[in-house]
Order: sequence, then structure tokens, then C-alpha cells
Amino acid sequence: MATPNYGYEKRQRELAKKQKKEEKLREKAQRKQSDTDAPHSGDAPASSDEGAAPTAS
Repeated sequence: MATPNYGYEKRQRELAKKQKKEEKLREKAQRKQSDTDAPHSGDAPASSDEGAAPTAS
């Protein structure tokens, strides 16, 4: 019977861990970029309400 190749298994785990870490960093960078591109939801209504003042009759 063949003996397990622990070095190969360890290398595969390390590669999977590295790939997962890189993917997380890519997603984080993508979220950060999309946050800077789009205005915050709290900022938009404040600017649009300025011209909609109700008139008293």
C-alpha cells in the first residue's frame, strides 16, 4: 500500500488558503471602489429636499 504524501497535501492546503485570501482582498478592493463611486444613501435625499419646500396657503 502507498504511503500518504503529506508534503503534497500540505502544499495543496497552503495554495487553497492563499487563493482564498487573495479572493477576499479582491472583493474588499472592489467594495471599496464601488463605495467611492456611488454617493451614500444618506447624502442624496438631503440635497433633493431643498427645492421641495411646502407652500402655506
